[in-house]
Amino acid sequence: MMLRFSLALACVVTFTSIGWAQPLANPKHSDRADRFYQIDQWLPTPNSARTASGAPGPQYWQQRADYDIDVTLDDANQKISGTARIQYHNLSPHPLSYIWVQLDQNRFRPDGDSVTSAPAPSLAPKITFDAMSSILASMVFDGGYKIESVKSFDAKKSVVGDAMKFTIHQTMMRIDLDKPLAPGKSLGFVIDYQYNIVDAKVIRARGGYEFFEKDDNYIYEISQWYPRVAAYTDYSGWQHKQFLGRGEFTLELGDYDVRITAPSEMVVAATGVLKNADDVLKPEWKERLAEATSAKKPMFIVTPDEAKTNEPIRTKKTKTWEFRADNVRDFAFAASRKFIWDAMGVDVQGQKVMAMSYYPGEAEPLWSQYSTEAIIHTLDIYGKYSFAYPYPVAISVNGPVYGMEYPMICFNGPRPEEDGTYTKDTKYGLISVIIHEVGHNFYPMIINSDERQWTWMDEGLNTFLQYLAEQEWETDYPSRRGDPEKIVPYMRGGNQRPIMSGSEEILQFGNNAYSKPATALNILRETILGREQFDFAFAEYARRWKFKRPTPSDFFRTMEDASGTDLDWFWRGWFYSTDHVDLAIEDLKLFQVDSGDPDVEAERKRKEKDDKEPTLSKERNEALRKRIEWQAGLKDFYNSEDYDPLAVDEAARKSFQKFVDGLNEKERAMLRRSTNFYVATFKNVGGLVMPIIVRLHYTDNTSELFTIPVDIWRGNGDRVGKLFVTDKEITRIELDPRRELADTEVSNNHWPPRIVPSRFKLYKDEKKKNPMQKLRDKNKDDGVTDSDSNSEDTKDEE
Repeated sequence: MMLRFSLALACVVTFTSIGWAQPLANPKHSDRADRFYQIDQWLPTPNSARTASGAPGPQYWQQRADYDIDVTLDDANQKISGTARIQYHNLSPHPLSYIWVQLDQNRFRPDGDSVTSAPAPSLAPKITFDAMSSILASMVFDGGYKIESVKSFDAKKSVVGDAMKFTIHQTMMRIDLDKPLAPGKSLGFVIDYQYNIVDAKVIRARGGYEFFEKDDNYIYEISQWYPRVAAYTDYSGWQHKQFLGRGEFTLELGDYDVRITAPSEMVVAATGVLKNADDVLKPEWKERLAEATSAKKPMFIVTPDEAKTNEPIRTKKTKTWEFRADNVRDFAFAASRKFIWDAMGVDVQGQKVMAMSYYPGEAEPLWSQYSTEAIIHTLDIYGKYSFAYPYPVAISVNGPVYGMEYPMICFNGPRPEEDGTYTKDTKYGLISVIIHEVGHNFYPMIINSDERQWTWMDEGLNTFLQYLAEQEWETDYPSRRGDPEKIVPYMRGGNQRPIMSGSEEILQFGNNAYSKPATALNILRETILGREQFDFAFAEYARRWKFKRPTPSDFFRTMEDASGTDLDWFWRGWFYSTDHVDLAIEDLKLFQVDSGDPDVEAERKRKEKDDKEPTLSKERNEALRKRIEWQAGLKDFYNSEDYDPLAVDEAARKSFQKFVDGLNEKERAMLRRSTNFYVATFKNVGGLVMPIIVRLHYTDNTSELFTIPVDIWRGNGDRVGKLFVTDKEITRIELDPRRELADTEVSNNHWPPRIVPSRFKLYKDEKKKNPMQKLRDKNKDDGVTDSDSNSEDTKDEE
C-alpha cells in the first residue's frame, strides 16, 4: 500500500508524560503487560555483604571447613569405611547452636525421600531389562550412611573427645553443640562411618562402581563419599534442602588431607596433589610422570600393556595414597586395576598444571587421543573468558558415570564399541562431556554458586562456555546447545517453568537448566551487548566471585554494572517467564511526499488512472448500449471533451507558488524529494521482547541489514511501527535473517508472506504376514516340508 502525505509549517508541542512500570496487567493500555518492568523488587535488597553493583560488599563473609580423612575402599564387598576429622570455622557474624552435615548417600536408602517420592516410570507398552533392573535394585539396595559415632575433636592436640548429639533427617544430619559456636571461632568434630557403594550401571548415580565380568574387575568413581558440612550463607542461612538426586550441591571451601587405602594393584586418581608418590608409584611411572610435565603431547604414565597385565593380579596387600588439596569445596577419587594413565603438563599463566586421564582398555583408542587434549583445551578457553585455572591438576576419568564434576577431577562415560570403532556422536560426545565437566571447575567449583537452589547458575553458565570452547575446537563443531535456532522447539513447546525455578521443580531439566540459559547468554553476547561488552562484564563477574558464593542477583547486577546496560527486560523475559520469541511482520506501507504542485499532482493522478486495471463489472459494462448515446439532449458540458476533472486552474498555480515563495531553500529541497518513506509494522506474538533485526531487499538486488534496539518496544510491547527512509524501492523484508533471536515461527518473518515448505515422505504400505505364513517361512528356513509339519510324529515331538 502506498500513501502520500503533505508537508506543512506547524508549531510542535512536546508533552512529557510521567509513568511507572507495573508487573500486573494494565487494562487501560493496549500493551497489557510492562515488559520493561524493573526487577529490583524481585531481587534481594543490597547490603554491606552484597552490593547493588553485584560485587561482594565490605562485610561479605563465607564459612570454611577443613577436612582430614582416612578412608578404606573394600573391593571384596564394594564398601567404604572412613574417619572424617572436620575443622569448622564460623566466619559469620552469627553464633551457631548446631551444624548441618550432608549425608548424600542416604538418598539410596529404600525408605529415603529420593526413592519414595519418585514418580511412577512409564511401564507400558514396554520397558527395557536395564530399566527394570534399576527399579528392582533401588527397592532393596542397602544404601545410605552407617554413622558409627560423632565426637568432638581437638585438631591441634589430635585428641578425640566426648560424643556429640546428632539427629539424622533423610540426607541431612544435625550436630547439636553444647554451647553456641561464637563468630570467629572454630570447632572440630570427627565422624566414623561406612556405607555400601552403589552399582552405578544399575542405579543411576553421581558416583559408584562398574563391574567388568570378563576380567572380574571394578572401576570405582567415588563421590559424595564423606559427611560434608552444609553451607551456611548470608542469603538463606543453612542450605539444608534434601538431596533428591537432581539439585546438586553448595559447599564450603577448605583444605583437604586425604589418605585412601585400596588394594595395592589399584591405581588411584583424586582431587589434589599426590604427596607420597615414592610409596605408591612404580619407579618407571614416577620417571614418566616427571617427563610428562614438559611433554608436547600426552604420554602414558601407566601404559595399556601395563594396565592389561595389572588386571588379573590379586593380593591381600594394600597401599595408602595420600593427597593434599587446598581451597576446594569438595573431594572425589577413582580407583581401579584397569586404569591406563596418561598425562601432559601445560603452562597456565606461569603455573604448571598436570592434565591427566585415567581409563580402561575398553576406552581405547578414543581416550588416549582426545581426553587429555580436551582437558587442556578447556583450561585454555575457560581461562580466556574467566580467569587462569588456579589448581595444580585437572583429571578426566572413564567409568560408569556419564558426566559428573568435582574439584580437579571429573567422571566421563563415552567409550568406543568393543571392536574399537566409534560413531561420530560418540567422539564428539566424549570431547563435549570432558569440556563440560572440566569446565565445572570454574562454575561452580571456584565460582561457588548454590546448585541445590539454582541449577542454571552452574549448568547454564558452564554450557554457554562449553559452546564457546567447542567452537574453538574445530570448524562446524556439532554443538548440541548454544545456537539460538536449536532452542526453538523447546521455546515453542509447553510444559515449561521459568529458569529461575528451584532445581527440583524444573520441568524438562536439560532444556531449562542447560540449553535455555546458555542460549540466552549467547544471544546476550552476540546480539544485545556485543562480544566486547559482554566478555568484559562476564569476566568481571568471574573475577568478583572467584572463591566466593554468588547468587542470581549478583550475576544480573554485575552484568548490568560492568556493561553499562539496563538488562532488566532481558532477565525478566528469559529467566523469570516462559514467554518465547516470535516476532512477525504484520504490514508494510509506503508513503511519499505530496509535492503540492497542482500540475505535477494532476499528471500523477492521470497516470495512476491510466495504469489502473478496470474492474470486472466496468469491463463488461463497456459493451452495454448507453442511453446518453442514443437519446438526444442528455449530454452537457460534463460529457464534452472540454471537461477535464484533473485540469489545473490558474488560481491553484498561484496558491502553490505563494506557498513555495514562503519556504526557505532547505524546505524547498524537502518538497522536491522523491524519497520513499516505508512504515513496517511488527507484532510481538510470543511475548518476549527482543531487538528487531530486519533485512530490506531492494529492486536493484541490493540489501541492507538493520538492528533496531529492543527499546522500540517500551511504549507498546505488542505492536510497533518502524520508519525506513530510502531512495530505493523495497521488494521484500525478512526478520532475523541470520537466525540469532531464537524466533520460533519463521513463516511470519517475511513480507510479502512467503510459503515455508515442509516435507513429507512416500512409503509403501506392505501387507504383514499372518501367523500361518510366518510358520510356513520358519519351516522353510528349518528345512521342514509341509507334509512333515502336519505329521503326527512332528506333533508328538513338539
